[in-house]
Amino acid sequence: MTLIPIKPEAAARRLQAGKAVLVDIREADEFARRHVRGALSRPLSAFQQAHLQVAPDADVIFTCRTGMRTGANCDRLAAATQGPAYVLEGGVDAWSAEGLPVDENRKAPLEMMRQVQIAAGSLVLVGVTLGVLVHPAFLGVAAFVGAGLTFAGATGFCGMARLLAVMPWNRRAA
Repeated sequence: MTLIPIKPEAAARRLQAGKAVLVDIREADEFARRHVRGALSRPLSAFQQAHLQVAPDADVIFTCRTGMRTGANCDRLAAATQGPAYVLEGGVDAWSAEGLPVDENRKAPLEMMRQVQIAAGSLVLVGVTLGVLVHPAFLGVAAFVGAGLTFAGATGFCGMARLLAVMPWNRRAA
């Protein structure tokens, strides 16, 4: 089984008519920052435990930010539905670009992965800059961050994300 692509305008018509349910598979921190108005939050990381409950006559439309994550998991998502299942083409970004309603909370912290990317990129940039301008030993900072990112990718454990999660700006949103 696979997901059927659906354009934002067509999805909006189905939702307004009560013929569909929109399920956002992004993580809670991403959903809290910005999501399609009325969407259900069912993070992919806990999708099996979420027990998707949808009326038998309603279509299920899955979304993420751009549609890439949804497309990459289409078999798993489609298997959780009774009937046909759809993927919102272009995700929340395309929905918003069409001028359709989104709920946005700019006070919510940036998504954890964006925080990790900003922190890791900044540390690498500082390490390389100091390594070139001050002393080559500072290149070790960039190497350490690179090793940490490699470890995170290989094991699924990201120490930087754990550290950022306890920062005051992230505890407020919990």
